[in-house]
Amino acid sequence: MNFVILDAETFRKFAEKSPYKSFTQTPEIAKLREENGWVAYYFGVEAERPSSEDRKLGRAPLSVSEEDGSSASTHNLIAAAMLIAKPTFLGKSTFYCPGGPLMDYEDTALVNFFMRHLKKYAKTHNGYTIHIDPYYELIERTRDGEIKEGGFNHKKGIKNLKKLGFRSIKSTMPRYLFVLDLKNRTEDQLLADMKRNTRNHVRKAEKMGVTVRELKREELSIFKQITESTSNRRHFQDRPLSYYQDMYDLFHKRGEVKFLLAEANGIPLSAAMFMLYGDEVIYLYSGSDEQYMKDYNAQYVIQWYMIKYAAKHKFKTYNFYGIQGLPDKTSKDYGIYDFKKGFTSEETGRVVELIGSYELPVNQPFYQLHHFLSNLKHR
Repeated sequence: MNFVILDAETFRKFAEKSPYKSFTQTPEIAKLREENGWVAYYFGVEAERPSSEDRKLGRAPLSVSEEDGSSASTHNLIAAAMLIAKPTFLGKSTFYCPGGPLMDYEDTALVNFFMRHLKKYAKTHNGYTIHIDPYYELIERTRDGEIKEGGFNHKKGIKNLKKLGFRSIKSTMPRYLFVLDLKNRTEDQLLADMKRNTRNHVRKAEKMGVTVRELKREELSIFKQITESTSNRRHFQDRPLSYYQDMYDLFHKRGEVKFLLAEANGIPLSAAMFMLYGDEVIYLYSGSDEQYMKDYNAQYVIQWYMIKYAAKHKFKTYNFYGIQGLPDKTSKDYGIYDFKKGFTSEETGRVVELIGSYELPVNQPFYQLHHFLSNLKHR
């Protein structure tokens, strides 16, 4: 195997074909982070290149670059990562890989090789820690969050990371998601898959004249007003308007972001932001005007609108994104999971458990000092 430094477009070509891809592992997210002082780096792992004799005898498959005409540095890529770095402690830098690296974490040799080289690179570039958030499933689960009998189990991936010194940490990225597998289902089938109560909410809202449209960039202040009022009501921190504008600027021309508004008689009722990346649609942020929620149920219509869009455009997965842990009826956030579950059947809905977030000490003295001071401050 060979450790290689990639350019942004070479990385993009690999990422778009990776089964572990995430919109957070894109050059666009790197540009967003660079506005706040981060520096982006792109790395990859190449398999050993076959000899010319192997090629002549047909013993080697065509590499990625030979199939699509991309640069030579894409030959035989089997893993890649976009890392961002920023000085965060006494002039030393944190290296962060949101949604990555993109690789098979059960491939022990690959994980060992890539992580050792990333650590070496970070250490020689003033880093003291590497933080990763792989978009990689751990255990196959049912719609109710139970372990699926006969399903996959990727715990070996965690073992591989911990053997290298990675430590499990909390993260701002969700550990548990809820998804709808579209499975080439028709609109009628998707409607029939819903729980009856959810289906009734959708139909009632449509009868009351709730419609959905896509917001233009200059209308994002409407979206922000709704999310801000929702964040104040539910006590979570909203993103600034500039973030939503930046995401629009970075992803909209690529067809990878949509801001939707549900309204009736010109009154804004509910809004939501969706990412469209790879083979999935991701429901990322939303909000609703509290005074109209119970009467109009616009939040149901906006989901149904986007589910239909995803199915029509042949996306494989509709990702409702984060839920707060495994389903627990005693949890105060159980209603969020129950709302998302309502759009699925036992066949199409499932809880996704990701492998988790980890950090690797690169410069041990600085890492230990940082943690000591952080714990002291917390106390």
